Amino acid sequence: MIATGRIRAEQDVELYRAAVQGRRELTEFFQSELGWVVEVDESAELVRLHKRRVDVPEDRGPMVPRDGRPASLAPKQVLVLIALVCEQLWRRPRMSLRELMQSIAQVCAAEASVGGLPQFRIVAADGAGKAEARSNRGNLVDALKILVNEGSITVDADLDRALGDDETDMVVSASRERLAQKFSSLSPALLGLESMAVERHADALSSEALADDVDDEPTLDARRFFAVRRLIDDPATDPFDSRAATPYLTTPAGRDRALEVITALGFTTTARRDWWETTDPTGVGTAIDFPNGRRNERQAALALLDAVKHRADPLGEMHMSEMIALFEDVRVGQPRWAAAYEDRLPALARAAAAELVAVALLAPVSQDTWQPTAGIHFWRVAVRRSATNTGEVVER
Repeated sequence: MIATGRIRAEQDVELYRAAVQGRRELTEFFQSELGWVVEVDESAELVRLHKRRVDVPEDRGPMVPRDGRPASLAPKQVLVLIALVCEQLWRRPRMSLRELMQSIAQVCAAEASVGGLPQFRIVAADGAGKAEARSNRGNLVDALKILVNEGSITVDADLDRALGDDETDMVVSASRERLAQKFSSLSPALLGLESMAVERHADALSSEALADDVDDEPTLDARRFFAVRRLIDDPATDPFDSRAATPYLTTPAGRDRALEVITALGFTTTARRDWWETTDPTGVGTAIDFPNGRRNERQAALALLDAVKHRADPLGEMHMSEMIALFEDVRVGQPRWAAAYEDRLPALARAAAAELVAVALLAPVSQDTWQPTAGIHFWRVAVRRSATNTGEVVER
């Protein structure tokens, strides 16, 4: 449930039955330790875990499944189409793909004039080119794949055929009980988002009641929920990112409680006074595969990580020029390394920095400046060298 947020009867009937029988224990555990709600809906044959967090990561969200390729983050139009598909299927739980596309196109056309929704043209006519129509159909197929993957809808044919053949049609079906499980936020119309600052939107959408303008000091339970959620959701956590005078993870009780919860979930944590790193040995709960130095960008990231620790001030800000100088020194001894970046070392530096930002070992300060985090002290980089057929030593 931590990895997927749901257990479906058709996917694993034994696991579903165990979750239904143990609903009280599951509900109490997630509510008391993380403040998350577990819903057991036997009519929908679904056990759903509702996760909510205020500091929503920008690089996470619904992932578009790709055959034989890593899944990619769904773009904005795909997310809009997911909502529109759910709206149409709530009204008519069984529709042909052609009817669904036409209904969505009509809704978008009515709202586009006032800026409520983007245009969704699926036919190469009326000012829409073939490329635009194909792109719109592709986005709809991606939206349907996400909904199929999570078990909200079913289709009776291959979705990829809908993208390649304009004449292909199929039946799209949905369970209203499953769709009802998706509605976990208050209506944005009731929240008054238009009158709030943008940075408060996620907080309002994550709340269980209408937002209050009073900014009180968080309670001990709120601090505990925030700290433990961060440990579970993120590969690395700074215990001092709390607003409280004494961060929860730095207290003996907080440290022990957090470690107990993470162990109960099957995760592994390495804890320092100033940094915590959480990993999932099963590989199910996280998609992070760093370090993996087969690509030049990953090798550059490891070289950068090694260099950062040996600076006079390891946690001081690091500028682009320092990274470029490092890679120039590496290429002096290994001129064949990263040959594709020979005249583009700034691009290599940004790519390497992005790899470290993704695992919270660097934090961006400005466009060309980064701040190392305390997590750099967890890592020791080893360089392996192998001889080629010509006898040259090549750095791996």
